Amino acid sequence: MKNKWVQGALSVLSLGLAVLLVVYLPQIVHTLTGKPVSWEQIGEIFSRMGIGTIALMTAVWLASLIAYTFVLTNSLPGLSHLQALTLNAAGSAVSNLLPFGGAAGVALTFGMTRGWGFANRPIVVMTLVSGIWNTLFRFILPAVGILGLLLAGEVPNPTVAKAGWVGALSILVLVAVMAAALYWDRAANLLGRGLDGLMRLFRLRFKASEALDNLRRDTAEVVRKRWAGLSAGMVAFLALQWLIMVVCMQATGAYPGLAQSIAVFALSRVLTSALVTPSGAGIMEAGVVVLLIAFGVPTPAATATALLFGFWTYTIEIPFGGLALGAWALLRRRNGRSQTAEPAPESLKAP
Repeated sequence: MKNKWVQGALSVLSLGLAVLLVVYLPQIVHTLTGKPVSWEQIGEIFSRMGIGTIALMTAVWLASLIAYTFVLTNSLPGLSHLQALTLNAAGSAVSNLLPFGGAAGVALTFGMTRGWGFANRPIVVMTLVSGIWNTLFRFILPAVGILGLLLAGEVPNPTVAKAGWVGALSILVLVAVMAAALYWDRAANLLGRGLDGLMRLFRLRFKASEALDNLRRDTAEVVRKRWAGLSAGMVAFLALQWLIMVVCMQATGAYPGLAQSIAVFALSRVLTSALVTPSGAGIMEAGVVVLLIAFGVPTPAATATALLFGFWTYTIEIPFGGLALGAWALLRRRNGRSQTAEPAPESLKAP
């Protein structure tokens, strides 16, 4: 009971911190950049947005949710796209309300998918595979952002440019090695021996090759057969989320250019990993504003863009996920009542 109270208190504090970071975002931006901005300026920018722009944002947001259903349906064969949409929406709502909402999201995933008739092992495999793919692409995003800035010439000097190339290519090589290890037996054996060597070097009693073998054994069939669908789903999902940011930038007059928009988007997705607040809320917005200002975007437009993008990738998912979860619970309860109300077969009735 103490643990539950502590978890509840931490969740409330974390969510409260996220709200405070957003409410005081103008002051935070002023502190970080030295450039003033007010809520009146931000509100004026919002008031200029038309119905057509809002409708476009809504359409792209819904398309991004649909794109992610392909990741889940490829992770769990037999899952329908409507079920995947419900699962993703409900899980996002939980994750966006709790600082460590991933564990609660996994529990919710088990409850919903078991209610649809799936066994435990396929659900575990789905959780592992979708998590792996999200992690791999989260590693790729910073490399893509760095490469975009390098190709656009947005680097102050040759030394930084060289370091950027080395860093970006190193990240991509690391992702390629991990992906090959999941798919290719020989690559997995080489990587396992290398990781074991590192563990011995640092005198750690951890059998990395054994952990890798267990992971591959659990996910091998899905990864081998459905890696293309998983990857296509993640690419489409991230591309549509980037498109949401571009539409937000265009609506607020903050579009800095193609490469710069990719870099800002990559930073925003990395900052969502901050565990201080749920999904990095407040921290993500501050990072986006600072980078946009560095690219020469006016402070009010940069701040309005960050808030607008945060709304479409965080805030709106809470009520939408709540509706999805409520609909699932209602249908489950109705189905349970209908099964209870069915008359017993003649063969089972007492004489």
